[in-house]
Amino acid sequence: MEQYKAFTVHELDTGAFERRIEKRDPSELPEGEVLIRVNYSSLNYKDALSATGNKGVTRHFPHTPGIDAAGTVTASDSARFAKGAPVLVTGYDLGMNTPGGFGQFIRVPAEWVVPLPDGLTLRESMILGTAGFTAGLCVQELLKGGGNLTGPVLVTGATGGVGSATLLLLSRLGVESVAVTGKRDATDYLTDLGAARVLARDELLGGPDRALERGEYAGMVDSVGGELLAAGIKRLLPGGMAAACGNAASASLFTSIYPFILRAVSLVGVSSQNTETERRLDVWRHLSGPWKPDLEKLLAREVGLDGLNAEIDRMLGGGSRGRVLVNLDR
Repeated sequence: MEQYKAFTVHELDTGAFERRIEKRDPSELPEGEVLIRVNYSSLNYKDALSATGNKGVTRHFPHTPGIDAAGTVTASDSARFAKGAPVLVTGYDLGMNTPGGFGQFIRVPAEWVVPLPDGLTLRESMILGTAGFTAGLCVQELLKGGGNLTGPVLVTGATGGVGSATLLLLSRLGVESVAVTGKRDATDYLTDLGAARVLARDELLGGPDRALERGEYAGMVDSVGGELLAAGIKRLLPGGMAAACGNAASASLFTSIYPFILRAVSLVGVSSQNTETERRLDVWRHLSGPWKPDLEKLLAREVGLDGLNAEIDRMLGGGSRGRVLVNLDR
């Protein structure tokens, strides 16, 4: 194989980190049963952290980020995947300490690989990516734990990847949602995704600090953590559920026991990284079939590797909205 193009992060002798687009040798890829030619990836917050040299995400450099990848099998030692098969990979260690989807080739264990579901193109699968898959997991938890979701669902971090995808999925399923954001100019975007109402972050957090508030929401999808998650929990209706999947604002949670013992609400953690294979396949079947929304509404921009620096800086600065698709052939 010839060398391939990749977006890499290097640690300099000064301790600073430098991002480059360079040629990499396939022999540098780790061992694994499946070699994939990557056509599309997407930008996630974890990728942005890796690109800045965050050692909590990536320990060793130089490194190629990209926790999402979709493409075609080039070589396979697994009976499950034939050469030429369209596939996708999200989560596990991809893009963290294993070279990820911001390179034109990846080599990974067969158990990480998912056949491209019927009903999705490679491009569409990466508009969803980890964010859409995580949103699917959260919605699935609410449907299991919240019955028919007769009340609205509160969605925090609504302009981010998970929040945007959640609003679109809930709208597709006919479930009312209320979007929480700190961005004053995001109302039109969020209502276009299906939010019935847009709530300012300060409006949710304002008022006296009580252990319980009036119950308003049958469910909650939270990718923010901290005080927003706590504020949502005490506004859940009896039997309501909060699905927590992120800590963009804080990893801490300070709340009382009252919502749990007086209203029988529940808090479930959602982690997409190491989801077992059968559930992973099930969620992707839903996302490509009965739950499939108008994915173009999620897409903020499509960029090549040369556009990643600007998008990473935008994301870290809090200016992202929706999903950024990365086209490895541009």
